[in-house]
Amino acid sequence: MNTVRYINHMGDDLMVVNAARVSFKKESKELTDKDIKLINYLAKHGHWTPFAHPQITLHIKAPFPIRTQFFKHKIGFVENEVSRRYVDDTPEFFTPIWAARPMNMKQGAGEILDMDSQNKAHLIYWHGLASANTAYSQLLDMGVAPEQARMVLPLATYTEWYWTGSLAAYARFYSQRSDPHAQSEIREYAEKIGSIISGLFPVSWSALTNSGINPE
Repeated sequence: MNTVRYINHMGDDLMVVNAARVSFKKESKELTDKDIKLINYLAKHGHWTPFAHPQITLHIKAPFPIRTQFFKHKIGFVENEVSRRYVDDTPEFFTPIWAARPMNMKQGAGEILDMDSQNKAHLIYWHGLASANTAYSQLLDMGVAPEQARMVLPLATYTEWYWTGSLAAYARFYSQRSDPHAQSEIREYAEKIGSIISGLFPVSWSALTNSGINPE
């Protein structure tokens, strides 16, 4: 199951305001309409550093190909991932909704396949997963080190990690990964992440995701 779980966060919309106002040696004690206007101004004009001070930590579970897309986002993020060098519990596998290969090779997937093709693809897919899972168990049973036995597991295997990043970094991630051109699976994660962060930083998140933000 694809999951995004809130762990904790540091800061709020007021922290963004005060990170900006410190330039003038000023500080707001509570969020005012003037502060909200400032947040929107900062986002609109790409002044991203005040949004880099708040931090959010999430626990994310995803199959490896989707995890790879997460880890491409390096600026403002750090991750710690479960390791099958040490963990040898029964792996979980992702089940996709099958799509056709597109005519345009710049796109990863085309139209969703019909139900008959879905069923046939599932049979082939799960046969392969079952074989890999059996081989993994047999290697462990014969005493092979988990860090080597894991090599037989397919990309469909789920992994999970703690992901900590700044508000600015998460906004950049959301902007790119909620885009219609992004892979459908990563878009689902982006929307879940957005729904969590929008509740923590309602003014800043709205300003950032409506204007976009660039670290450069």
